[in-house]
Amino acid sequence: MATKDMGPDEKMEAEVQEDLMRLEAYRNQLSASLQQHQILTTSRAEHERARESLEGVDRAPPDAELIIPLGGETFVRGTVDRTAPVLIGVGSGVVVEMERPKVAELLAQRVVKIDQAVRDLEGQMNALDERIQMLSRRIESVSRGPTSGHVGGD
Repeated sequence: MATKDMGPDEKMEAEVQEDLMRLEAYRNQLSASLQQHQILTTSRAEHERARESLEGVDRAPPDAELIIPLGGETFVRGTVDRTAPVLIGVGSGVVVEMERPKVAELLAQRVVKIDQAVRDLEGQMNALDERIQMLSRRIESVSRGPTSGHVGGD
């Protein structure tokens, strides 16, 4: 049915249905953005922890015994050769060997990029939230019916 063939109530109903679909899409986008935000926050914490651990190893006395986590709450005791290069992942499962200062610089750069991505994502989330609030108010006002500003004719 073409919109021009619809009566006013049908047009309003169609607009409300369209707004409800749009509202659901915005809520889904916001939910996905929240998940991305959580991933970025976790990644930032991991990068900071790696940077701090590297600095801690460099501050440790020579031949200090360290507890090295392997994952799954499993650890080994060991020492670290502070002159040895560091292995770092560069994406797609590729790990490269780099000198310590370069690794520290790379980790710092990654934190800066993650922080920027978080700020951008938060801006998008705020815009989505504003759209959700606006649509929710509009749907709510339509569901309550016309406001009581005019009683009778003009």
